[in-house]
Amino acid sequence: MAPGTGGIERAYTDRTPGSAVLARRARKLLPSGVVHDSRHIRPHGLYVTEAKGAHKWDTDGNRYIDYFGGHGALLLGHNPPEIIQAVSEQLARGTHFAASTEAELRWAEAIARLVPSAEKLRFHSSGTEATQMAVRLARAATGKPRLMRFHCHYHGWQDDMTTGYASHFDSGAPAGVPGATAALTLALDPYDEETVARHLHEDDDIAAVILEPLGAATGKVPLSPGFLRRLRAWTEAAGVVLIFDEVITGFRATPGGVQAETGVMPDLTTMAKIVAGGLPGGAVAGRADLFDSLDFDASARTGREKIYHPGTFNACPLSAAAGAVALDMIADGTACARASARAADLRAGMNAALRERGVAWHVHGRHSAFHICLAPALVDLLPDPDDARLASLGRAGLQAQPPDIARLLRLALNLQGVDFSGWPGGLVSAAHTQVDIEETVAAFANALDMLRGEGVL
Repeated sequence: MAPGTGGIERAYTDRTPGSAVLARRARKLLPSGVVHDSRHIRPHGLYVTEAKGAHKWDTDGNRYIDYFGGHGALLLGHNPPEIIQAVSEQLARGTHFAASTEAELRWAEAIARLVPSAEKLRFHSSGTEATQMAVRLARAATGKPRLMRFHCHYHGWQDDMTTGYASHFDSGAPAGVPGATAALTLALDPYDEETVARHLHEDDDIAAVILEPLGAATGKVPLSPGFLRRLRAWTEAAGVVLIFDEVITGFRATPGGVQAETGVMPDLTTMAKIVAGGLPGGAVAGRADLFDSLDFDASARTGREKIYHPGTFNACPLSAAAGAVALDMIADGTACARASARAADLRAGMNAALRERGVAWHVHGRHSAFHICLAPALVDLLPDPDDARLASLGRAGLQAQPPDIARLLRLALNLQGVDFSGWPGGLVSAAHTQVDIEETVAAFANALDMLRGEGVL
């Protein structure tokens, strides 16, 4: 029986009293009570105490089938025994030596075996740091200052990457970012290929182009391989560094990322999440010559200034141990294929539930990602990222969704024991079983009925 008006939120509050108490405590010290913007939801988010495989449990003992997946870091699911063993063994040996380790070398070699464009690489503590270094490497190599990025593609929260992600699509300056810094970022609509090509042909001050190779939000607004090939040709002709942000798609789309699938080779690739086996860590990899500005000998030989790059937790031994083992587990493609197959079943089941109820939404995605499109205007377009009508809708049309429905949908799913991300959608892991998928489809169907009972569908 669907709750009455306001019933979803009341039922959620009743089911999660322990999380509510912790949320009130957190708001006294943490802005909005969270440490990551995506964890903010009214009336409060979940406080999780443990996880295993595809499941997690909140402080009230409620179990959830998890599709947040550590914000994309957990292709292998929560706590794989092999990674737990590797981290435990390293923990016993030490957590930080302020010295080089064989573990970091094994980790680097594992990346180089899988990522086709990885001739050299450098480790960081996060994806944000990796993209920041990629841009600096591009500027050092080209001597040019400007960065081209695409609307709504996410590359971290540093100053260079805030313009044109969630706001300021006119390349204006977001709060806390100097206008002079924002002016160095050219934020464009990737579906306006004529404008993209024109800037690359005519502007002589662009150092790099950075993008998510599947499209914004891991393909929520998809790009086609055809665009990647054209962009590669334009950047090569212009002498502009092409950066693929594979922080989520790396080792998930395929063991070698989107570049291995499409054959389109970037000059630099940024990585995090899966690359560190679910622990903190990131890396930038790519053409060997672009790393000369990090190399003491190469800088001395060329007379060019070396980029200074410290970092207390670069290649932290715990992350190195987890990352090397995780990449070895992923290398044969079985984990990627299993997660992608489960995701395909999930998308099909959710779309069937939508059709049965006459709800004009659509669930789409590639590989192990899924996105719930709440904008009826897009339902016939998103399965085909080459459809020219995508460009005509514009950014507002592509991101449109009815007010508050995504929040209520997530709460309704939580009541059914399922946790989606706020896209809305999520990521499937290799640990999800067919039973998990079937339970999720049933939960989604029940959530739709609850939303209809609330009068919001």
